[in-house]
Amino acid sequence: MKKKLELSRGIMRLIMICGLILVLFDSHVMTVHAVGGANSISVSAGISNIVSPIAPLGIDVTATEVKVAASVEKSSEASSAASSEETESTLVMSNVGKAMNVREEPSEDAQKVGVLYKDCGGKILERKDGWTKLQSGDLIGWAKDEYLLFGEDAEKLASDVGKQLVTSQSSALNVRSEASEDSEIIGVLGEKAFVDMMEDLGNGWISVDYNDETGYVQSEYVTTEFKIDQGETIAAIKIREEEERKKALTKNTGAVSADADEVKLLAALIQCEAGNQPYEGRVAVGAVVMNRVKSGAYPSSIYSVIYASGQFTPALNGTVAKVYNSGKISDTNYQAAQAAISGETTVGTALHFRRINGRDGIVIGAHVFW
Repeated sequence: MKKKLELSRGIMRLIMICGLILVLFDSHVMTVHAVGGANSISVSAGISNIVSPIAPLGIDVTATEVKVAASVEKSSEASSAASSEETESTLVMSNVGKAMNVREEPSEDAQKVGVLYKDCGGKILERKDGWTKLQSGDLIGWAKDEYLLFGEDAEKLASDVGKQLVTSQSSALNVRSEASEDSEIIGVLGEKAFVDMMEDLGNGWISVDYNDETGYVQSEYVTTEFKIDQGETIAAIKIREEEERKKALTKNTGAVSADADEVKLLAALIQCEAGNQPYEGRVAVGAVVMNRVKSGAYPSSIYSVIYASGQFTPALNGTVAKVYNSGKISDTNYQAAQAAISGETTVGTALHFRRINGRDGIVIGAHVFW
């Protein structure tokens, strides 16, 4: 009797399992058909119903199948978002006639950190309330959107003003007249030397602009890179302006004819006025004299400038004459005098100097020039 009862229970259990399978199968079929019907059901909802059909009050979020399905869905969404970001251009170009300010924060009252000039470009880092945070070379900061170009507009401008550079990776790369190893060598590029690219021929050769002449280099020995002008930080601007100022101060002002006696006289004055000063200071004193000779506002000869009334005290009190007559003038002062007569200067077109007394000007050693 027990065996019959157990057998009966086993048969009933088997029948229930089969019935459950049929329910699952019917549910799957209904879901699939529903997706294609007029009242569409989302794919994610369909998957949830299939993998966990027995949750009476909704989806069993703890079920392994549900977790896997959710993971796949999130991964798909993340991949789609990443793909969208990759296709969106991060290029930004300036859209100004001369230059625009780049600031530390997205505000016109924020500190200025640099300048983006006409046709300069960079990479978008962030966008916020009509401002864009960008990186252009060493410059990182915020610029107003109204002065920028984005997307296709930025790419078009970049293609117009940018350059494709070809950089040699060989210590001695031959530049040839034709795209052939048998053609004439018209020049050589050292390692890291670069030229403008004209065209990648696609056959292992690249045509380049070599000293205004079309040349050809083998592509396996070079790297190519697209370059656009970059912005400038405030620190870089200050360094550049200081270098430009120094360059202007030392720009040759033009030589003046002078005989041996005039060279000697100027050397004597330099020895009296700046004999204990650095060489740059000695040239500066000589340059002041020569600047006066050339100015038109002073006498037009070295002698007349040096002995003009109320100008150089050592000349007026007889010290220059004593040094001149003694012949004890150092070679360094002769060199400084000759340099000044040749047009060299360390103080630009300065016409005056005196010992430092708080006056603004170009300070060299113990003197200030203006």
